[in-house]
Amino acid sequence: MPQRRQAPARLIDVAEKAGVSLTTASFAMSGRPGVSEAVAERVRAIAAELGYVPNMQARSLASGASSTLGLVVHDIADPYFAEIASAIVASAADLGLTVQICQSSRDPEQEITQVRALVASRVRALIMAGSGRIGENGSRATYDELERFQSTGGRVAMIGRHRTPLDAVVPDNTAGGTLIGAHLRELGHTRVGVVAGPQDLASAVDRLGGVTAALSEGVKGVQIFVEHSEFDHAGGAAAAERLLSDHPDITALVALNDSMAVGVLATIRRRGLEVPGDISVTGFDDIRVAADLGPGLTTAVVPLHQIGTTAVTLAMKQPASRPRRIQVPVELVVRGSTGPVTPKRPRRRA
Repeated sequence: MPQRRQAPARLIDVAEKAGVSLTTASFAMSGRPGVSEAVAERVRAIAAELGYVPNMQARSLASGASSTLGLVVHDIADPYFAEIASAIVASAADLGLTVQICQSSRDPEQEITQVRALVASRVRALIMAGSGRIGENGSRATYDELERFQSTGGRVAMIGRHRTPLDAVVPDNTAGGTLIGAHLRELGHTRVGVVAGPQDLASAVDRLGGVTAALSEGVKGVQIFVEHSEFDHAGGAAAAERLLSDHPDITALVALNDSMAVGVLATIRRRGLEVPGDISVTGFDDIRVAADLGPGLTTAVVPLHQIGTTAVTLAMKQPASRPRRIQVPVELVVRGSTGPVTPKRPRRRA
């Protein structure tokens, strides 16, 4: 005879085996307060042993919130945000949650619109990924929306915004810039161009500050030429073109993110220059393609996967009395795109 199919485990089965009430088991499985960590761990272990799978639809109806996290990024096509989003989706899946992704295109009005739409769809928590702009009124309006959402029981975590009244995961951008500047200083570079992104973008400002301070430390006569542009491939290519035209004797170009660095390398190749023989190039972030470029890109390593998973953990925690700041360290990886200053050869202009 065919074996009878075993019925799926129910929450009441978990509660009975754990020796707790159904309410306690429910609270333990959903991460709600009121249950000690020891009890919660025992309940979750028994749930795993029994193969219990939470009914997310029922949980949604009971709590008034969906089993969905909302994620707003500046540009989902940007490898920086794509890698963070991938980590968030994977971490959310481990918790039985799905992720709804929206794009703001760095437009404050669009950002507010996306936040309101996600709140209206009853997401459980919101994660905002991307640097804010210094002195931007739109940021304050966005924070007001997010604080209202949090006051009604929602949860919020920010990525990359340390100037915020909300919980945040922040890479140490200034330290990363310092590592890049010190590396170029040690290689003897004293005429350096910086492809810096928008002037009011907080992450770009912090990275630039670290680069310029380290380049100038203990060295006289250092010249740093800054060109602002959009924070993308096209912006990097255009800014590099202007810098090389206006300052043909610079020996290094610093791009404040890797997408811009790819554009910088394209401009250098088009001009017939060699990296690092004619000019050194650095990036920032260490997106997946950085190591595969020709040559591999020297860059500041921002642990994007760690940032994404940490943001999910932070978003699922209960609010604290003060906003939590989790600063993620940044390291330098040296690849083939940087080298010591070499004797000048005639440079080919475009």
